[in-house]
Amino acid sequence: MADQNPETPSPTDDPPEPAEPAPLLLLRDGLPEITETAEGLRDVVARVASGTGPIALDAERASGYRYSPRAYLIQLRREGSGTALVDPIAFDDLRDLDAAFGGAEWILHAASQDLPCLREVGLVPTQLFDTELAARLLGYPRVGLATLVEVVMGRSMRKEHSAVDWSKRPLPQPWLEYAALDVEVLLELREVMGAQLLDSGKDSWAAEEFQHLIDHVPAPRQDPWRRTSGIHKAKGRRALAAVRELWIARDEIAQERDTTPGRLVPDSSLIVAANAMPANRQALLDTAGFHGRGARRYADRWVEALVTARQLRDGDLPPLTVRSDGPPQPRVWAERDPVAAARLAKAREKVAAFAEEREVPVENLLTPDYLRRVLWKPPVVDAAEMEQAVAEELARLGARSWQIQIMAPILADAVVDPGKPPKAPERRSSGKAAPAPETLTEV
Repeated sequence: MADQNPETPSPTDDPPEPAEPAPLLLLRDGLPEITETAEGLRDVVARVASGTGPIALDAERASGYRYSPRAYLIQLRREGSGTALVDPIAFDDLRDLDAAFGGAEWILHAASQDLPCLREVGLVPTQLFDTELAARLLGYPRVGLATLVEVVMGRSMRKEHSAVDWSKRPLPQPWLEYAALDVEVLLELREVMGAQLLDSGKDSWAAEEFQHLIDHVPAPRQDPWRRTSGIHKAKGRRALAAVRELWIARDEIAQERDTTPGRLVPDSSLIVAANAMPANRQALLDTAGFHGRGARRYADRWVEALVTARQLRDGDLPPLTVRSDGPPQPRVWAERDPVAAARLAKAREKVAAFAEEREVPVENLLTPDYLRRVLWKPPVVDAAEMEQAVAEELARLGARSWQIQIMAPILADAVVDPGKPPKAPERRSSGKAAPAPETLTEV
């Protein structure tokens, strides 16, 4: 950008209070026409192939409106090629476009959100730079794209169309302008952040994290129905079975209609119906929280699901809790294994100190579950061999080499010399509230 501020603030510096709002980010080349014909796609492919350098990419989905996580618009920009807006719904796939990329580096913001839907249409990266992940490693306190563009590039972005229904056709011009702006400055943002990573000695960390994003294949989620909001309110195993059957029925209908399940019947209504177990259509529709259009239209399916749950034998009912192969929650470690609790306390203190010194979030240093697994049941080896054994265990769990290099010595030291075990907390009476669960990002 010709008039951007040449002085880039440190990522951990609080942005100064602006005397006036940052100027709006505007399209430099105007708004391109949306590509939705074979001829238009051939032109985009030719322009991209003739461009140079990395490719800025973004995808818009219809989260909250559609069941499918597919992309409904793909934006890209490359030096010498300009910006293109491609409607992937108009094509069987975009493999010709992928070939035109020629192995060039992709630049995305929050790549883990967009990579699945890009792969679905035949776009697969071989090199990657994620500006959100880079910002986390650099210690930026806020890593949203609009915030980074303002802090780093000195421009403000409108975000009023971030949650719209991108499956709508035709797409309104203001939405397309918003979408095009999302790739407008990714090339410059990557250049600045790449230099910051190099200066901070974190460039190799980032390279491993970016490769992990490319290689990572998410494992199928076990018992996804157990993530129903409010499921803890299900009154017993029979009600839990009803939640499961209602969830499965709702998911099937949502997939058939390509709509978000919650738009048919909200989670709260599933819980109410599972506890009430209405025996027929009218009783179901009289159940509190089960009055919406989706509830009425598919009432017979909901009743059928409840009948299935009601007829299950006791031995076939789902357990109230699922046994995990992982360690218990850290809040009970002091009571169940004081030495393990001492290991955890010592390791957490050292990890927090390192994170503060190097200005990187604790959760990016190591997946919290990996840390807990190692400290709950550490390798049984001599002290001299502990660091190597811990490193091997972290590698088996999936830690990257840069994380292992940092964390193996810290965890090994905590295992070999845990220090004095902490005092176990006093048992709470049944009339008192249980302690709040720890956050997922807590190490």
